[in-house]
Amino acid sequence: MRIDLCKYKTCDCCNKKLYSYVTKKVYYPVTGATGATGPTGPTGATGPAGPSGGATGPTGPTGPQGIQGLQGDIGPTGPTGPTGPTGPTGATGADGAQGIQGVQGIQGIQGEIGPTGPAGAQGNTGATGPSGNTVFNPYSVYVRSNTVGGIGTQSSPLPTISAALDVVANNGTIYVYDGTYPIDETTTVSKNNITIKGKPNATILLTSNVVPFLITGSGNTIEGLTMTSDNAYPVEFIQLGGNNNVVRHNIIYGPTQAGDSSTWITNRGIVTQGSTTGNWIDDNILYSMRQAGYFNPNSSGYVTHNVVYNTRGWVVDGATMQFSGNSWGETENAVDIALLSGTTSGVPYSSVTDLQNNNSVATISDQR
Repeated sequence: MRIDLCKYKTCDCCNKKLYSYVTKKVYYPVTGATGATGPTGPTGATGPAGPSGGATGPTGPTGPQGIQGLQGDIGPTGPTGPTGPTGPTGATGADGAQGIQGVQGIQGIQGEIGPTGPAGAQGNTGATGPSGNTVFNPYSVYVRSNTVGGIGTQSSPLPTISAALDVVANNGTIYVYDGTYPIDETTTVSKNNITIKGKPNATILLTSNVVPFLITGSGNTIEGLTMTSDNAYPVEFIQLGGNNNVVRHNIIYGPTQAGDSSTWITNRGIVTQGSTTGNWIDDNILYSMRQAGYFNPNSSGYVTHNVVYNTRGWVVDGATMQFSGNSWGETENAVDIALLSGTTSGVPYSSVTDLQNNNSVATISDQR
């Protein structure tokens, strides 16, 4: 085989490269076919491990702690899981200490023992004597309608309030049981410091043209009665002729009358006589009458916390009754409070606005 070889040299004059080719013959021996591969020789033993690298370098300093990021919004509460099984009941605690026993109430008064019956013949037991009656107490007298032969005790009451007034002591109380008590004559309370106290549904029914209650004593109280009439009589249910008496917690009403209230028969709830002082009308309900009350000249006292409706109101005729806390129901009154000519322009009526505001925005007829 011939191989052309290229050679060059640099011209000394112009520094150019001058090329020349030389032909050279090369001879290669002719290669025969490859023989079969011989078997692999055994693997030599593993050489020893090289030495370990150098020692571990020291740990570098810990970098500064990064700033904590802002806390994200709290996600919505997931649905409540099913209620787990009820745990076992705990052991019962020890019993607490026993409380102090309350004071025993006062024993009631024992009634008189009846006389022993006469002894029977020997060998036989004599008959039992009659039962004793409760001892009459003039400071606690009881009344029940339609009774006969009573003496005024709780077990043997009198039939009328008038009969009870005959036997009650000053500072005593007359208890009026429920029932209807027709009155066709005036019951006068001339004693002092007597309380006539009605049980629920104790009803005074006026059946004649008379004042049912005339209070001429002082310091008496009429409480808890219902008062009405079978007709519209031109009278009041209670007339106060003494001083420092109290009318409270009563319900007083008249029968229905047709037409405008200005044409009604002049029936009234309560009337004060002239120049009486210190009477107190408190927490009553008065309705369906010509007037809730009429206060005559120079009388004085207090009218508080009453409810009045379907009347022509309270009438002040030269009196100085102090009104406070009263209210007005349905049907409205023609007027709530009327101040007639001759009534003082001073206290307690110097300010009609105050009188209105102190009595549930009352309607005032100021005729002074």
